[in-house]
Amino acid sequence: MKSSAIEPIETKFAPKPVGPYNQAILVENFLYCSGQIALDPSTGEMIGNGDIEEEAKQVLKNLIAVVKAAGGKSSNVIRTTIYLTDLNDFAKVNEIYAETFSETVSPARACVEVSNLPKGGKIEIDCIAWLENKK
Repeated sequence: MKSSAIEPIETKFAPKPVGPYNQAILVENFLYCSGQIALDPSTGEMIGNGDIEEEAKQVLKNLIAVVKAAGGKSSNVIRTTIYLTDLNDFAKVNEIYAETFSETVSPARACVEVSNLPKGGKIEIDCIAWLENKK
């Protein structure tokens, strides 16, 4: 694969990366989004004060902002991975997740409990999207 086929995606409507990675990478029609936590893109501060529902809303807002920056929308998301520090939060996160993907066939997904997330977050989500009009 030629490196020119790989396009980094960046938007001011999602937090800037805090390390050597991009918000997303577009390869042909596939968008590979890095994990998002509940950072406010304008301040870089965590949202929610530990409230899982507020964090989940911000995480999904950030993630969809990246998808939109590549020319997509929530219906283009085909796969997600949800990382939770407490699997007991699954039902609450599921309700908010369903609101984001309510107009579409829900993406395939995995959800796992992890011991820790950056900045003390309770949730992180990454995704893969298919952008059918990108060739």
